[in-house]
Amino acid sequence: MIERIATVATTVAAIGCGLTAGVMLAFSVAVMPALRVRPASDGGATMKQINVSIVSPTFLSVFLGSAVAAGIAATSALVSGSDTRVWVTAGALLYIGGCVLVTVAVNVPLNDALAAVDPGSTAGAEVWSNYMTQWTRWNHARTAAAGAACVLLTLATRL
Repeated sequence: MIERIATVATTVAAIGCGLTAGVMLAFSVAVMPALRVRPASDGGATMKQINVSIVSPTFLSVFLGSAVAAGIAATSALVSGSDTRVWVTAGALLYIGGCVLVTVAVNVPLNDALAAVDPGSTAGAEVWSNYMTQWTRWNHARTAAAGAACVLLTLATRL
């Protein structure tokens, strides 16, 4: 029974990590470059609205549900002594640490700082400039972590 739980949770986590990596990749390769070329007032205001919109039941279910599934997958794989326990645990740690914790520790505080300023003000332009650099850099890291977690968890389902 525990092996079945590990298999299902690993599959769910792999899919969720892949979906999350895709959302974050879209920001890295399309959204942020498009906002970078806009005036600070436009880019900042648009990103503020995106930050409100993304906190939706759908995104949060995928983003946080993947972390829960990864945690269950790793715990189940470790308890069962599965041959895939190293792959699953590494994938879970990559996603939870490199994606979820980075989001909480870095990206959300940057979002909060952006939300606190008027994008059309001088202070807003300064916050936006810092935001673009820092948020995007850390988003690349989150994208890589979620993508790598997806790969490891997917490999674990195939072993």
